[in-house]
Parts: sequence; C-alpha cells; structure tokens
Amino acid sequence: MRFRVLGPLEVSTDDGTPVKVPEVKVRLLLADLLSHDGRSVPVDRLVEDLWGAAPPRDPAAVLRTKVAQLRRALESAERGGRDLVVWQPPGYALRVEADAVDARRFGVLTGRARAVADPAVRAVLLADALALWRGEAYADFAGETFLQGTITRLGEQRLSAMEEHAEVELALGRHEHLLGDLAERVRRHPLRERFRTAYMQALYRSGRQNEALETYHDLRERLAGELGLDPSPESAALYQAILRQDTGLGVARLRGNLPVPVTELIGREAAVARLERLLSANRLVTLTGAGGVGKTRLAVAAADRLARSFADGVWLVELAALDHPARAGARATPADVATLIAAALGLADATVPGPRGHPAPIVERVAAAVRERRMLLVLDNCEHVVEPAAEVAARLLAGAPGLRLLATSREPLGIAGEHLQVVAPLEVPAAGADPALVARADAVRLFVARAAAAAGELVLDARTAEAVGVICRRLDGIPLALELAAARVRSLGVAEVARRLDARFRLLTGGRRDAPARQRTLRAVIDWSWELLAGPERVVLCRLALHPDGCTLDAAESVCATSGVPRDDVADLLAGLVDRSLVAVTGDRYRLADSVAAYCVERLAESGELATARRRHHDHYAGLAERAGSLLRGPGQRRWLRLLDAETANLRGVFDDAVRAGDGPLVRRLATALSWYWLLRGRLEEAHRAFTRVLSLGAGDPGSAAWCSALALITGQAIGGGRAPATGHGLLATELGEIDDPRAGWILGSSLFGVGDLPGSERLTRRALAAFEARGDVWGTAAALNTLAWHATARGAIAAAERDAERSLAAFTELGDAWGQMMALESLAGAAEATGRYERAASLFRRSLGIAEQLGFGIEIPFKLCGLAEVHLATGEHHTAERLYERARRLAAEQSVRSAETYALIGLARIARLTDRLDIAEAHLGVVLEWHREHGHEPNVGAAALTELGLLAHRRGDAGQARARHEEACRISRDGGDPRTVARALEGLAGTLALMGEHVPAARLLGTAAAARTSTAAAAPPLAERLAVDETTAVVRDALGPGPYAAEYERGGADYATWASGAPEGALT
Repeated sequence: MRFRVLGPLEVSTDDGTPVKVPEVKVRLLLADLLSHDGRSVPVDRLVEDLWGAAPPRDPAAVLRTKVAQLRRALESAERGGRDLVVWQPPGYALRVEADAVDARRFGVLTGRARAVADPAVRAVLLADALALWRGEAYADFAGETFLQGTITRLGEQRLSAMEEHAEVELALGRHEHLLGDLAERVRRHPLRERFRTAYMQALYRSGRQNEALETYHDLRERLAGELGLDPSPESAALYQAILRQDTGLGVARLRGNLPVPVTELIGREAAVARLERLLSANRLVTLTGAGGVGKTRLAVAAADRLARSFADGVWLVELAALDHPARAGARATPADVATLIAAALGLADATVPGPRGHPAPIVERVAAAVRERRMLLVLDNCEHVVEPAAEVAARLLAGAPGLRLLATSREPLGIAGEHLQVVAPLEVPAAGADPALVARADAVRLFVARAAAAAGELVLDARTAEAVGVICRRLDGIPLALELAAARVRSLGVAEVARRLDARFRLLTGGRRDAPARQRTLRAVIDWSWELLAGPERVVLCRLALHPDGCTLDAAESVCATSGVPRDDVADLLAGLVDRSLVAVTGDRYRLADSVAAYCVERLAESGELATARRRHHDHYAGLAERAGSLLRGPGQRRWLRLLDAETANLRGVFDDAVRAGDGPLVRRLATALSWYWLLRGRLEEAHRAFTRVLSLGAGDPGSAAWCSALALITGQAIGGGRAPATGHGLLATELGEIDDPRAGWILGSSLFGVGDLPGSERLTRRALAAFEARGDVWGTAAALNTLAWHATARGAIAAAERDAERSLAAFTELGDAWGQMMALESLAGAAEATGRYERAASLFRRSLGIAEQLGFGIEIPFKLCGLAEVHLATGEHHTAERLYERARRLAAEQSVRSAETYALIGLARIARLTDRLDIAEAHLGVVLEWHREHGHEPNVGAAALTELGLLAHRRGDAGQARARHEEACRISRDGGDPRTVARALEGLAGTLALMGEHVPAARLLGTAAAARTSTAAAAPPLAERLAVDETTAVVRDALGPGPYAAEYERGGADYATWASGAPEGALT
C-alpha cells in the first residue's frame, strides 16, 4: 500500500490502483495517523483532532467506527490492508514501511543526498525527492490546526531541498534551466539568501551580470527594511566576486565515474606514485599482473589522484562483462568494447552518419566524441578481450591528442606507445623474522587490517606474528587471497587458518602443474573457501556468478532461490558470503571477483545445474524488462531509467544468450520491452540491432518491422534492399501494411518526420492517434498529439500546434511522464518563438532543458540549447546566443548527435556573419553543407545553410555566387515546407537580385516572402534580418517607384501558393 501526503492525500495499492477512502472524518483520521510516522496517537488526541470542541456523544465508540471504516477501505483494496491500522495503547497507529509514505521517502532521499560527495549523484537524489511533491503537504487539510506543525516542517524541508538542488545543479554547470524557477522562488521567498545567491550565480553565468547585481541590491534593501539586517558574508562575497568578474565563479568540478573505495588501499603507496609519473609522461600505460593481485584497485587509486589534471574527467570502463564466465561462446568485438566506452561516457550510440548517409561504426563515433576532450580512460580487465581492446585503444589515441589511457590486463595490449607497469604481489615477511619486521611487511599490513575489520583488533605478538607470516607467504602476498583468508579469522583464529592453509598447500604441490604458481595459489584458496561453505551458501554463490555486473538483492532472491533455498533465506546467506569476502557489496549491488565467478560457473557446470540456473536468470531479467517497459511512461520514469542503466550488462547478457540459442520469442520479448528504454537513453543502434535480430529469427510481426524501420531511419541504416533512408523511406507505409501496434506506428511516423517525409509521417501519426483514442491509451494519445504539433508548426499552423501541444503537455503531466513533458514544452516553445513571444519561448525552452539535464537525456540537451539560443539571437543578444550555440555544438559532438550539431553550427555561422567574422561563418557552413549533401535528411537544414552562404557571398560583393546559393536554397526550402525557411531564402535572393539591378523579380520575391510569413502566425524576422529586408525594399522601391513596386510586390504575393505547391520557381522571376 502506498500513501501520499505531499499534496492532496492519496492512497493506492502497490501496482498503482487508487484506493478510495470514504467520508471526510475517515480521511482526516488517516491523515492524523500518517502525520505521526508510525507512532501511536492517543484516543483523546484523535478525538480532539477530528471533532475539536464539539465531540460526539460517545467519542470513543464513534472513533472505533471510523477506524473500522478505514480498515475496511484498506482491506477491500489489498488483502491484509486492515492490519496496517493497529491498536497500540493508549491509541492507534498506522504501521507501514518507511518507503510506503512519500513524506518519509522524501526524508530518506534527502538524507542520502547529503551523505554523498558526488554532485551528480546528489542532484539525482534531490531531484527524485522533489519529484514526490504534487503541491503543498496535506493540501486538502491545510486548515486543520493539528496538522500545522507537520505542514510547516515538511514545507521547510522542501525549501531546503530546493536550495540544495539549485546549488548542486550550479556545481554541475547546469544553470540555464534554473533561471525561471529561481526567479519565481526569489519572488515568493525574497529573504531566503540561498535562493538569492543561487539566482545571482545563474544570472552571472548566463551573461546577465547587471541583473545579478540588481537582485543583490534588492536583497540588501529588503533585509535592511524588514529585518534590520545586512546580507550574510557569503552573499556579500559573491556580490564582490561578480563585480570583479572573478574567474572562480565558473564551473569547476571533477567529472567522472570512479567508484568510491570501501576500504583503504594498503601497501601500494610507491606503486601509485610511480603510476602517476608514468601517466603524466605517457599516453598509454598498462598495468599487468596475475589475477587477484590488485590491478584494478591500483588503477582507480592513481586515476583518482590525477582527476584534477583532466578537465573532461576520469572514466572507468569495466570490460569484464564482455568475457564474463557466464557468457560462454560469446566473442567480443571492437564494437562491443566501444559500446561500453560510450555507455560509461554517457554517449548516444548511433546518430553520426558516415559517407553516403550510412552510419559510421561505433568505434569511429566514440573517437569523434573524445576528439577534443582532455580525459583519462581506465580500461579495466582487458586480458580476455585484449585484441579488440587494443584496436579500440589505438584508434582513440590516434585521433584524440588530449586522451590518456590506463589499462589493466594480465598481458600487454601490444600497441605502439604502450608503457608497462607490472603489479607485483605485496611484500611478505621472511620466515623467522622478528614480529616488528613482520608487522611492517605490506602483505601483513593488509591481512591484519582485513582480519581486524572482520573479527576485531588483531594484535601481532610472537605467536600471532609467526602464524600471519606463514599465511602471507603461503598466499604469495596476493591481495585477493589474503582478504579471503582474513575473513576466516573470526571463526577459526589466526593459528588455525595458518595450519589449514599449510596442510592444503602441501596437498596441492603436485597438482595443476599447467597453471602459473600464483594462479594455483588463488585457486587453492578459493577451493578452501568453497569447502567451508554449507550447501545453501554454495547454491547462492554459484547463481550470483551468472550476473556479469553484479545484482541487487531482489535479483539475487529471484535467481538464487531454489527448492532447497527459500527466497526469504537468500538475504541472510548473502550476508554470510559478504562476511567471508567471497561477495563484495557496492552500494545496493552484490558482486563477485572475476576469479571467484569463473570458479563458480565451473562448479555449476560440473553439477549439471548451469542450464537451469541460466533459465532462472533469463526469466528474472526478461520479467524486469517487461515491468520497466510500462513504468517508464509514468511517474517512476526516473527510477526505472536508473534501474535499467544499472542492469545493462545483465540484460545484454540475457539478450545475447537468447540470440545464440535461436530463441526468437525471448529475443522479441526483450526487444519489445526494452525499446522505449533504448530510445530514451539514445542507444539507438543497439535497439536497431535488436529488432533486426527479431526479424532474422522469424519472430517478428508488423509492429517489430515498424520499429526496425523507424530505427533504421533514425540511425541512418539501410531499410531493405540496400536502400538508405534518404531514398527508401517513401515506400514504408505501403510496404509495411497495417501495423497492429499503434505505438510502433507512431514511432515510425515520428521517424519519417525527421527525414522529411511529412505526408507519410502525418498519415501514420493520425492513424495511430485514432487507435490510441479508441483504446483509451492516454500516453499514446499525448505522444501522437505532440508529433502532430510538429506538423502544424512546420506548415505554419501555430494555433493548431499550440492546441495539440497543450493537450499533450496536460496528459503527460497527469501521467507524470517527464520525457513527454519535456517534448511538449519544446513544441510550445517553438510555437512561441515562431510568433515572437520570446520571453515565453525562453521560459519554456529552459523548462524543457531542465528536464533533459536532470533525467540525463543527453541527446536531447543540445536541441533545447539551440532553441534557447535561437530566442536570444532573435532578440539581438548575440553574446548569449553564441555561448549557448557553442555549448550545444560541443555537447552534440560529444554525444554524436550530428543533427543538433548542424543546428548549432548554422546558429554560430549566423552570429559570425552578423559580427563580420565571415571566414568563421563560411567554415561552419561548409561542414553543415557537406553533411547535408551526404546524408540527405532534413531539407530545411540545407536550405538554411545555403541561405547563409548566399548572404556571405552578398556581403563579399560576389553577386553571382550569392544568386546561385539563394536559388538552390529556394528550391530546397520549398521541399522542406517551413514557411519561415522559405521566407528567409526568398528574402536573401531578393537582396542579391536588387544588388544585380534586377528590381522587378526582387519586388516579386519580397511579396512572395511576405506571403510565406503571413501564411502562418509567424513573427516578423529578427531585427538584423528585418533591417536587411527593409534596406532591400527601399532600394527596389526607389528603383521602380512606389506604384510599380506595389504592383510587383502584390503579384509576388499572389504567386506564393502556386509556387509553394510545386510550380517552377521561374514563375517568380
């Protein structure tokens, strides 16, 4: 059962079904119990709270009736619900888990946020906490006296969380989207200095220094006038820093994904220092050494020490999942390695086209994304994928001069420029050494620290020092082996651990001669640990080994439970394995060391249980994907995105197993369930490959084919018969026939819009909308309405666009779908910008940008920045617009989102032209035009670039070149169908014809351009363009005379509809 009080009181079952709690007094009783967080509320207090000064005749009896009604309501919704309301003298209490009440969940999330150091993690936790709020706490009982303290307390906690969230967003460099929210919070809470200082920083970083200073002046006056106080020293210091434009006000944060070590690194101080020196002087360093020797831990420690040397961060890429023991038969490729690198960096996996419009390989896309970065990549566990890892490493280093690579492997990568550092085992004491010398040995220091953590303080004296020395020598100083042995000290004692190890190694001296000595040592200690486990512990450990990247407790309970191991026992068994150092815990995930996992998979195979365990593993993750598929479209979107992010390796492993086994139904089940997740995360090529596999296995249907075709269009893959999207998409609607899944039809329609097939797109979208409405699918209806808003904007029907986008936004807001809200807000912003409502447009773009940044929709962020930049450009704020376009360009390049990169380059070119940096403008436009001619998508992009090139040639006085560019722009813009793009192309051509003395066609073109603009509710062109059009108009009017000019202008306007419908452009000239 779920209870929500951060807004109006709501109750629902675990699956989200609303629970009706009848009658006001019963709801008020529930609110009273919830406000006490599980504590018993005395009967007298409940009576006073419910009835005040006018209690009923027998208040205790009436209260019992209300309690019974509440119990019935809860029981009718979910079996066992009545037991949540308990009698606990001297009153009643509501006994539910903390996670069941949103107010308590809010407190847990904010507490976790304050406990973590990583600002990115803190931002996510605070955003999750604030997303629980739906209005004021206990909104429907705001007038009740007994709730005032709780409402005030929760309200203050919410404001504090808002302040902290704004500060951490600023620390992450995400200030653009904060401006609107902070302005409103400052207005509502003008004396809260943390809001005010956050607002000052956001304004300053957005290039609005004067406004930042003004808001401080307002704060100072209000504090003095209302409270007789001065601003805090922190606020005053920020004011002074803004006055002197202190460079420290920029964003200075460490980027990366290095894990936070749980335990101290012991015995590696000199090795860390040497590795730092090597990485400072060399671009590729590989740590080599035996398994379990501590290569990963050393690499992470050195990388962490060097973090401040790399402006673009230090990133750990774990390659072990590519050759996990559970993936028998799978052979990794360079594309697999590059995909993991892209995932670690948060890159979209497929949006950059190569020659002739086909997608560039993923390795090339990653290389393009890191080309301009100064960063350190840590490639961990390369030994089993050494060839593809070496190939990818060589390609990245060749194209990214600011990149450093640190690899860990049992063998060198073997490529040019590689420097090796061998990681030796820890120093062990000599036999018979003095206890003081024993204590100084690195292996002993590690063993003692880990044994003390497991069993309490371990004192080294003459007796224990000898035993510890024996252990360390027997285990060759291998850290993993030492930690496994140390975990046994609590149950056996040091002397017994030493005796048993000594006996075991005498037994094993004649065995496994084919393995290196240290490998035999590690195998022996794992064998010993295994033999000390009970049967249920062995079952759980072996099944955990099937998870390439660890698992949660829920997954462990699902996969590890058997007829002999009840699900309820798994948690305790896991705790015991953690105590024995066989399982490690990182956050909420349980992991096995590679050596232990390989051992356990061998044991599973020997027992004949491997196939059964794998089926259990597959069923769990397929079910998880299906649950997530529906919940990704509602208020749990943020949580389920992160959950699936964490399970990527497990889900990929299950999918690959199913493909290798030819299990078409499971492949289709997973592809369908994960399709929306892949789209939200920009993992488009992975999605396309998945649906291609579905079809190749004969498991597809028209819906699967539609998804495959849509993804082919988005990623630039050939659809069929070798056709590229630029030439093949026009036949899709007829080839696919009726699509029984309207969501698949909608995604295909949306994809067709992106490649310029507007008729096919609108046809499929309207068909999908009708099906959604017939089925009562609110999400689908909202999605289709937003796509139709794109169509309306493209043809200049702004009123229709706003109507559809508003309906879409309302539905997505009701559903709690943040992605949908982001997209609808962007549509509304585009409509506002097109009609000259620039302040509204900027606010809407910022809101859309904020959602994209907070939810990590990396491929969407550059588009929102470009939209915001366009607004600033239209209002003449060139400096702000250029900064936003440049940020969009950089992020788009990093994310491999070429379409957004071209939008940014066109914007930068326009600003460069307007500020007389013509060579820079031409360079930007050359890149755009080359991409457009190779790729063939989005005619408006090509038209915009050609128009800008025409204006550049005009500025240089090259009328012939200008005319050629503008005429080509006119032809292409007509195909694109956007009246504003058409108008700009026609106005540019008119200006060039006027320069050449061809005043009659120039007058007609001006009239046609005006007709294009008035065919919509679009605003007049931005100021700089308007001045150019006015200048052209004056020249042509003076040359022709007012009367003839008006006649030709009118004629051109009348010709617009004919020309736009496809008549030869010569009709205009």
